[in-house]
Amino acid sequence: MTKLLIVESPSKAKTIQKYLGKDFRVVASVGHIRDLPKSNKAAIDVPAGFVPHYEVVKGKEKIISEIKALAKKSEEVLLATDPDREGEAIAWHVQEAAGLKNPRRVVFYEITKEAVNTALEHPRKIDTNLREAQEARRVLDRLVGYDLSGLVWKKVRYGLSAGRVQSPALRIIMEREREIRAFKPVTFWTIKANLEDKDKHSNEWLCSKEPTDKKEVEKILEKGKKGSWKVIDIKETKVARAPRAPFITSTLQQTASSRLGLAPSRTMSFAQKLYEAGHITYMRTDSTNLGALARKDIEKLIKTKYGENYFESHTFTKKSKNAQEAHEAIRPTHMDVEYAGITDGEKKLYQLIWQRTIGSQMKSAEVMRTKVIANVDTECQPFWLNGSRVIFDGWLKADPMSVSEDVILPKFLSGDLLKLIDINSEEKQTEPPARYSEAGLIKELEKRGIGRPSTYASIIKTLDDRGYVNKINKALFPTDTGEVVSSFLEEHFSTYISDSFTAEMENELDDIANGERTYKKTLADFYKPFTEVVKSKEKAEKITNLGEAPNKEKCPICEANMIIKLGKSGKFLSCEKFPECHGARTIDGKELEGPKDTGELCPKCSKGNLVTREGKFGMFTACSRFPKCKFVKKDEEQEKANSTGVECPLCQKGFLSERRGRFGIFYSCSNYPDCKYAIKAKPTGEKCKLCGALMMDGTKTIPERCSDKSCANHNPHKLDKIK
Repeated sequence: MTKLLIVESPSKAKTIQKYLGKDFRVVASVGHIRDLPKSNKAAIDVPAGFVPHYEVVKGKEKIISEIKALAKKSEEVLLATDPDREGEAIAWHVQEAAGLKNPRRVVFYEITKEAVNTALEHPRKIDTNLREAQEARRVLDRLVGYDLSGLVWKKVRYGLSAGRVQSPALRIIMEREREIRAFKPVTFWTIKANLEDKDKHSNEWLCSKEPTDKKEVEKILEKGKKGSWKVIDIKETKVARAPRAPFITSTLQQTASSRLGLAPSRTMSFAQKLYEAGHITYMRTDSTNLGALARKDIEKLIKTKYGENYFESHTFTKKSKNAQEAHEAIRPTHMDVEYAGITDGEKKLYQLIWQRTIGSQMKSAEVMRTKVIANVDTECQPFWLNGSRVIFDGWLKADPMSVSEDVILPKFLSGDLLKLIDINSEEKQTEPPARYSEAGLIKELEKRGIGRPSTYASIIKTLDDRGYVNKINKALFPTDTGEVVSSFLEEHFSTYISDSFTAEMENELDDIANGERTYKKTLADFYKPFTEVVKSKEKAEKITNLGEAPNKEKCPICEANMIIKLGKSGKFLSCEKFPECHGARTIDGKELEGPKDTGELCPKCSKGNLVTREGKFGMFTACSRFPKCKFVKKDEEQEKANSTGVECPLCQKGFLSERRGRFGIFYSCSNYPDCKYAIKAKPTGEKCKLCGALMMDGTKTIPERCSDKSCANHNPHKLDKIK
């Protein structure tokens, strides 16, 4: 009989199957197989002690049946899901859903033949503490999210959300935005002199003072033009640039964002694929530790590739108090492999990890920094010229992107005369603090103890998906909706979205993982006072008025005063007499036309009339009783233009048509909302030979693929490898 090994990912299963051969059967759960139901009423039994009610994820029934059947034929079942709390929880869910008896747990911190075989020699039971810590986080986030979101729906606007960790992150973004708005710029001047040395080389020298008084600027310019210039001092300082620690999750996301322009979610996606392919160690870690074997391989590579004088062993202190030193930093599994990955993104990320890992065990770089100071013979502010050059590259040899460009200065001696070619000033203003980038926000969250390695990417993605922030040139701008939601939560739930409370909650979850706190007590201590606060806010006034309209705008219909309100697309101006008057303007003052009655009865509810109104994507006709009736009249000409002519495989009545949503173009049934079938790319009209689902357009390299993500033909480029 063979042994059954269960992992999360199909690609990880294929890699491990190659290492283990015929004695093992390796299968994938394809992520979570059970989760909390969407309805909060059925999700968690609070009186019974916060007992979660799990349901099998739709589409995973077949996988569970397969695992059950294979388990009966196997002499031993091993659960090898990812080595973190999430992985521990998935292993437990597989055990429960498939009814496995006494399965053993193994963890792989890297997917190499040696690491896999070593892990199989040390099986253990499922760690209940780790599993309960993950369950506590899941239950806590669900309870907070539902209770807070429900209140935000009532008091701000329907369809909005709030969360235990996303809300503190949004508050941090808003606090920075308020700093920027409150910032008062100060005018100052920079003064530069173009001076020529004895060898006729000219350089731009900068005044050591940036005056805020125009008269002082003119005085410096006058003295500079009249006086004689000379070098009065030369300062040279040798500076050591120490190597950086190997990557942990947060620093990998930050560096990939700043250097490669990758969103944290993309970084983690590429890292997951590199890990599953056996190229790097596990990518969710707080530890900067490098194992003894890895250190030996790094030392050998450095001495061979760069020379004996480049190697220097370094040990970096753990980044987090909860970092487990038994875990390792994110590093390559084979140090002699400098390039790995399939896609361009994977290759670039791997190279980043390889360079940081190798560089961490190399000598410090030595940089000579030079400052030459010049002045005129009359009393004046000194001017200086800065330069630097690398005199020993050290770890920069392995990580050339960290090298700042050398500024080589001519050779100067104290007392050298200089000739003034030109001197001028430039008026500037002080800048407000910069908005957070994704990398900057992750760094700030980590510093404040909010979130953990596995949550940083999802926090930012949630803020973006909810429409609370916009990313413009890498900077995160809060939207009108984000601002209103954050202000509401700061006013009514300041304690629960504070840094200290959120960080302490994370520590308590860590304590559950370490066996120092119990699941039930942790949730009970939090939830009882929290629900009392939520109930006390039920009587809070609904936010319908965000203040008076700017510039005293008047209603375009009745000329009454206008107020600022929040709509689905952001802030707008509404007549203060609403609902008696429907006059409205954009926040910039442009008149918004209200719904126009067509006189036609709604064919669906037969109670309301059809009205024409302006939406996010133009004019449309719908029932006046929206949202009670969601009928939308189709533009037949537009429907014909958008139709692909491919019959909907679900209802077999409508045709798939091109639509445009928040995330771009997609294709859905023309019978929406009665039929909600949709795919993300244009259907070709062909059926998949493997599963019978619709085929759709692929990419430049994959012309056609199955629309069903669970089908192997969704990634046809991998079919040959499977065979």
